[in-house]
Amino acid sequence: MPTPSALQNRLKDIGHSLSKRSDALALFGLGSAGPELDRMDEFSDLDFFAIVAPGAKHIFIQNLDWLTEIHPVSYSFLNSPDGYKLLFADGIFCEFAVFEEHELAGIPFSEGRMIWKRDWISDEIRKPVRKPLAQQPSPTDWLIGEAVTNLYVGLCRYRRGEKLSAMRFIQWYAVDRLLDLAARIDTPNPVYSDSFSPDRRFEQRFPGLKVKLGSFCQGYDRSPESALAYLEFLEQNFEVNPAMAAEVRKQAAG
Repeated sequence: MPTPSALQNRLKDIGHSLSKRSDALALFGLGSAGPELDRMDEFSDLDFFAIVAPGAKHIFIQNLDWLTEIHPVSYSFLNSPDGYKLLFADGIFCEFAVFEEHELAGIPFSEGRMIWKRDWISDEIRKPVRKPLAQQPSPTDWLIGEAVTNLYVGLCRYRRGEKLSAMRFIQWYAVDRLLDLAARIDTPNPVYSDSFSPDRRFEQRFPGLKVKLGSFCQGYDRSPESALAYLEFLEQNFEVNPAMAAEVRKQAAG
């Protein structure tokens, strides 16, 4: 696996490659390649935005020689109109987008860390104009209602033989509500949260709940066991409607 220093050096190399092209303007890293650099480790990928001159975006999207000249590329996949997921031959994995400066105002992203820029480009472009929308916390009763009814629907589908759908309802949708309820059960550790993916670093933020996760997500053939474990957890921490709890247990028992 690539070391953090190798990852950081690759970012610098990308910045140097861009600097040789007159239609490149800036490069900034995001996430662990950005302001959260202290959490970069050998399992990190490189998230970055390359900012280019007006009308040049398609050039950088269609021809990746600004990356392949740095190191051979084993795989690249155009996963959006703006950028790629890409694997260098030495195991460094990247997710990146190419934007013209005027596009940044309409894109929600987390603040970046400038790696390289032209002298006349403002450092402020690494800061989003359109920030991720802050979601209003849902009422606790609603979250519990969603969780317990997801357990019930999932178990009904399991009994019907729809095990995949059951697993998603019980071990995905219901557990999503745990992500929302977590801060109402335990005080989170001061670890970087992710505005786009609340499941990121959940184990580090809520170590007290970490030990429970495996019992809620036991796999394709163990949705009833997962549902019962989750229901018991809900009942230990919140008031759960007795009629719904009884129905969940009834379906879990078959």
